Amino acid sequence: QVQLVESGGGSVQAGGSLKLSCAGSGYNYIMNCMGWFRQAPGKEREGVAAMYTGSSTTKYADSVKGRFTISRDNAKNTVYLQMNSLTPEDTATYYCAADRMKTYYSCVVSFTDEFGSWGQGTQVTVSS
Repeated sequence: QVQLVESGGGSVQAGGSLKLSCAGSGYNYIMNCMGWFRQAPGKEREGVAAMYTGSSTTKYADSVKGRFTISRDNAKNTVYLQMNSLTPEDTATYYCAADRMKTYYSCVVSFTDEFGSWGQGTQVTVSS
């Protein structure tokens, strides 16, 4: 059974940085698409970043472009989200997602949130 476990969340002041990790286990195949999503209280879940692993193509939400970077370490079955220049608007629970069959288009073009596996989430709080 696929398991995704996020870590690295916490509290930081505006302008600071955090690096989230998502460790995958329970599978021995390559996930086509890895993504990071977030949900703030009272708001809908939104896509933050995604990577189509076959080509390492990435996609970012406009709100985080230039500040966040998604990356992966195949040997460790882990995907990361480096978050710099954080603002209070980045405060949310961040979720990692993975899918084995997701197409290039749905992963990094239309950036849909249809993923087969999700982590439990990690809280990020940015204070002003």
